[in-house]
Amino acid sequence: MRKLVKKFVGDERGLETVEYAIIAGLIVVGTIGLIASIGVWVNSKFTALDTGLSANP
Repeated sequence: MRKLVKKFVGDERGLETVEYAIIAGLIVVGTIGLIASIGVWVNSKFTALDTGLSANP
């Protein structure tokens, strides 16, 4: 059992894949946040436009 644990702890195969997965996850989260903030900004611009058009018949 100890040999198995030592082998598992010392094994670095697949480590790069995990690092790339973490980086990809961070990029995805950042992109989703950016798209969400742009959506809020666009929504506020359309709301202001709608209010302006409704006020001037």
